[in-house]
Amino acid sequence: MNPHAKRWITGIIAAPVVFAVVFFGNVLIFTGLITLLLLGGFLEYHRMVFGDGRHFERAEGLAAALFLPLSSFLGGVTLLTASSVFLFTALFLLYLFRAGDVLPDMADLMKVTFGVVYLPFLFSHAVLIRGLDGGTAWIFFIVVLAFSGDISAFYVGRTWGRHKLMPNVSGGKTVEGTLGLVAGSILGCLVFRYVFLPGVSVLDTVLLAFLGSILCQLGDLFESAIKRGADMKDSGGFFPGHGGVLDRLDSLILMVPFVYYYIILVIR
Repeated sequence: MNPHAKRWITGIIAAPVVFAVVFFGNVLIFTGLITLLLLGGFLEYHRMVFGDGRHFERAEGLAAALFLPLSSFLGGVTLLTASSVFLFTALFLLYLFRAGDVLPDMADLMKVTFGVVYLPFLFSHAVLIRGLDGGTAWIFFIVVLAFSGDISAFYVGRTWGRHKLMPNVSGGKTVEGTLGLVAGSILGCLVFRYVFLPGVSVLDTVLLAFLGSILCQLGDLFESAIKRGADMKDSGGFFPGHGGVLDRLDSLILMVPFVYYYIILVIR
């Protein structure tokens, strides 16, 4: 089947599921979805940086993927921060306690610690957003920001893309596509704001969309750099035509915390 057809079919199937969970589900159900995505994402991250081994390190990361979104649900940003500090302390102590005559390779500890920050910690902010007043609308705002930009970047880049953005990291990204991404995100967010978030100013909407779209692109490029280092084209194959879980989350990982803190520090 044509890759573009697979991409559209997967989107047509996945979009109603995400919509139903966000719109009809409560915060607990949404937390469950985020947890499942984080478990899948960390398994892919672990395979990219460790290969098929290192079962102890994989267990540490999966524990964080369960622990941190649940902390966000139960106690908000305060418990998420406290749980993260506890978790990092535990990772460091486990590293020491596993030492025999020779310490384990510290690079393994750094890979696990980075993976916990990169995935469970940062993306657990999605649970915090869903728990806000009007959180459902803000989650859909994030979806619109990311995917209106993604669709715009894809078609603008394919039609007019001439100048490579970072060819050593991602050969497909172009400067023209990035400009399309920013423009598409701003336009999509302004339309969404007009219908569903009229209390948010146009300036805040544009700033959120502009900076958020740039963070989407940087998140995408960062995951591409990890894949390039692992000599992998996709992080996995869970979503036909789209790649793995991380390939779908990458553009959201840096953007979601930004949106959360912008909401609570600037808008509210």
